[in-house]
Amino acid sequence: MTTAVKPKDENIVWHEHSVDKAFRSQLKSQKPAVLWFTGLSGSGKSTVAGALETRLAQLGYHTYLLDGDNVRHGLCSDLGFSEQDRRENIRRIGELAKLMADAGLIVLSAFISPHKAERELVRNLLPDGEFLEVYVNTPIEVCEQRDPKGLYKKARAGEIPNFTGISSVYEAPETPEIDLPAGDKTLDELVEQCIEALEARKIIAN
Repeated sequence: MTTAVKPKDENIVWHEHSVDKAFRSQLKSQKPAVLWFTGLSGSGKSTVAGALETRLAQLGYHTYLLDGDNVRHGLCSDLGFSEQDRRENIRRIGELAKLMADAGLIVLSAFISPHKAERELVRNLLPDGEFLEVYVNTPIEVCEQRDPKGLYKKARAGEIPNFTGISSVYEAPETPEIDLPAGDKTLDELVEQCIEALEARKIIAN
């Protein structure tokens, strides 16, 4: 199923409320941000994002992790895997992440999001400095060796069309805010790299 984005009605306006992002962020003692984890299937996006969220929670920060599979159980359950549906999937997630950041949260989003234009669409929804592209930079050979869901094997057999990295393109980030060499570092090292990046940007205290 493909969902078209309807044009905005001129009678629909955005309402500003007295409890705003700045106030919510002050209550939480943190700076809101969206960490957008992108990488091939099996690269470790959800694993790293989950470990980072655990670490942030232990440090007392308020977070929410948006995972690709989980979102497709509800918010995007009506979407398939055509190029158009995948774009709509990312658009919806971007809008949701924006609202969560408005609530003062540190949002961790783990999606393949293979196209640069889609990731830029989400970036442009947020103020400068609030969107951090996190490239889970794992070679496809390593991803294919892991193949936790058996997807690469099915894709190689022609059972899954439009599979990113095999029959569909993945546009790797050129200048991500955080570049994680996930094929070379341990999970703890990758999490620490993310923590240091968040501290450097004053999103969390060091």
